[in-house]
Amino acid sequence: MVERETFDHIEKRLRAIEGGKDYAFANMAELCLVPDVVIPPRFKVPNFDKYKGTTCPKNHLKMHCRKMRAYAKDEKLLMHFFQESLTGAAITWYTNLESSQVRS
Repeated sequence: MVERETFDHIEKRLRAIEGGKDYAFANMAELCLVPDVVIPPRFKVPNFDKYKGTTCPKNHLKMHCRKMRAYAKDEKLLMHFFQESLTGAAITWYTNLESSQVRS
């Protein structure tokens, strides 16, 4: 009896995680905060120091822009790859943004 309850519990959690057959983000374009970003051929993402939310955000932004200086005129590319420099609470905050909240 306990095994069956455990199995049912696991199955219920899997259904909740998988969301059944109807995924809330079926349109992948809706997941992108920066629409129409064009990634240049042979583009290699620089290695970024990860921002965790515990240091100065202005310094982090400066360092991000300096590492991306070759693409400084491509605001969409800068914005798109900003997520690569985040971790912990900072990436959680970023991934919960709506595209309407990101302007530049």
